[in-house]
Amino acid sequence: MELSFARFCCVLLSLFAGLASGLEIISVGQTSIEKASGQSVKLDCQFTLAPEDSGPLDIEWSLLSSDNQKEDKVVILYSGDRAYEDYYEPVKGRVHFNSADPKNGDASINLTGLKSSDSGTYQCKVKKAPGIRSRKMLLIVMVKPSKPRCYAEGPTQEGKDIVLRCTSSEGTNPLQYSWEKTSDNKLLPASAMLDPVGGTINVKNASASASGTYRCISSNRVGTEDCILYLNVTPPPNTAGIIAGAIIAVLLILIIIAIILFCCFRARHRKKYEKEICNEIREDVPPPKSRVSTARSFTVGSQRSSLGSMSPSNLHEYALKPQYDKIPSSEDYERPPSHAPLPPPNAAKMAGPNLSRMGAIPVMIPAQNRDGSIV
Repeated sequence: MELSFARFCCVLLSLFAGLASGLEIISVGQTSIEKASGQSVKLDCQFTLAPEDSGPLDIEWSLLSSDNQKEDKVVILYSGDRAYEDYYEPVKGRVHFNSADPKNGDASINLTGLKSSDSGTYQCKVKKAPGIRSRKMLLIVMVKPSKPRCYAEGPTQEGKDIVLRCTSSEGTNPLQYSWEKTSDNKLLPASAMLDPVGGTINVKNASASASGTYRCISSNRVGTEDCILYLNVTPPPNTAGIIAGAIIAVLLILIIIAIILFCCFRARHRKKYEKEICNEIREDVPPPKSRVSTARSFTVGSQRSSLGSMSPSNLHEYALKPQYDKIPSSEDYERPPSHAPLPPPNAAKMAGPNLSRMGAIPVMIPAQNRDGSIV
């Protein structure tokens, strides 16, 4: 009885195993795929059915969550002879079944316009009661390096350390950088030190032979980009000459400023002096001619008063004195004293007392300078 019962159990297990193994996924391709962003990928899922699989066919593709506490995202679904492609908004319009009729054994899907956010583990699950099978694939969407920027750091002079740098702003790590010289002997300088991760090349104690064209290549597993840099190593500048030229230039500027200030000060002083000269009254300026006529009128008036005081008896004697008859003219006042007219030689001299007895009145004649001014 025990033996027959054991045989019965084995038969049942074999029957259930046959039923369970009726649906099979026969895809044997790679389970990890790396693609560049913007490209397309086919996630393969081929299956076969057995006569025992008589239930409805359901195909479900989902993006498994890396966190067990979060739900998986259904990407695309086939059920009831109909495809549903709008389950997952981030890939809506970019995911489709590879076959127009998946029930023929092709549950593969195509994902176009890949983005870095499409990376993850995708699961293909095929169900046809009583059979059920699934397959997982890892998709890694990598961003190819962007075009790198090449430039030199520090002064590119002989005897200096020159650093050539190359960087890509975008790209999935790990990024690798390499340098090569494309001109002359196409050999990097002997003192050059490369950093493939940082993307730099350090040229120690650079010389003129380091000049030339360099090419940097930025790469990862899905693409490469490059940039070109021309390096020109120049002789060091003449520092002493530059300093001397700067000093001379400063001195010239100071001299020009001093000349301008001197000219402005001199012009201002000249205007002030001319203004003072115009307002100054000089003592040695000759008086106006009208003063001569005043002196003449004074003298004539005095003489007339003297003549008026004489008696008729004295008029005859006074007439005999020619020096009292003549009224001085302006020429006489202007004539120098050394050239004054002398009395006639035959004229008799009359003493002062005689004039007093005759009734003459003394008259004071103002003294005059050579130019006729009254002192």
